[in-house]
Amino acid sequence: MSTFVLIHGAGDTGWSWHRVEAELRARGHAVVAPDLPGDDETATLADYADAVVDAVGDRRDLVVAGHSFGAFTAPLVADRLPADVLVLLAGMVPSPGESPDQWWAGTGYRRAAAEQAERDGGLTGHADPYVSFYHDVPRELAEEALSRERAHPSEAATAAPWPLDAWPDVPTRFVLCSEDRCFPPDFFRRLVPDRLGIVPDEIPGSHCVALSRPEDVADVLVAYATGAAAAGTER
Repeated sequence: MSTFVLIHGAGDTGWSWHRVEAELRARGHAVVAPDLPGDDETATLADYADAVVDAVGDRRDLVVAGHSFGAFTAPLVADRLPADVLVLLAGMVPSPGESPDQWWAGTGYRRAAAEQAERDGGLTGHADPYVSFYHDVPRELAEEALSRERAHPSEAATAAPWPLDAWPDVPTRFVLCSEDRCFPPDFFRRLVPDRLGIVPDEIPGSHCVALSRPEDVADVLVAYATGAAAAGTER
């Protein structure tokens, strides 16, 4: 049995993982999906990591997963806890010393998004969140997700440099969503090998795939956990 530590993205709460959490628990695993500090403009990335570490406690056999902006926090957690594997789901892969505010220009995101929008008729980056984020999420569920939005992350968290000097020494996997209209798949196909030196795995679904396809997300997370456990046994 693994303990899956699920870290939400910008504007979200741990609820955004609730369908994946149910899948994982049904398969016999433990799950920790905390709410990171919201509505606090002084909270930093270190504060977000503290909240996750406190929620995990002394649990072991950890799979740490960060969605979207949660990718800035997940490596900080994996660096502090005995994580077996670190997973980024449509995650904003940070570089040492780069602030989240700098990430957009540093990665070439805006150009990539504009080019994809030209190809798909403006679906990527569309102003309507039901088009750009929740296009494959059941409408009632998408409405509930929007009703739960809050002020997160803070200005302090996005302005300060990402604090690690190097990527944590933890096996890392990346999952991109092939129908993501927030972060174009081709953008991640370039960025992930460049920054992490790995090829991303791909699953169908939107940026909010944890709500639209929880079984698929649970499948890949469990597969990573199983692979990490097997590698540990071989050592």
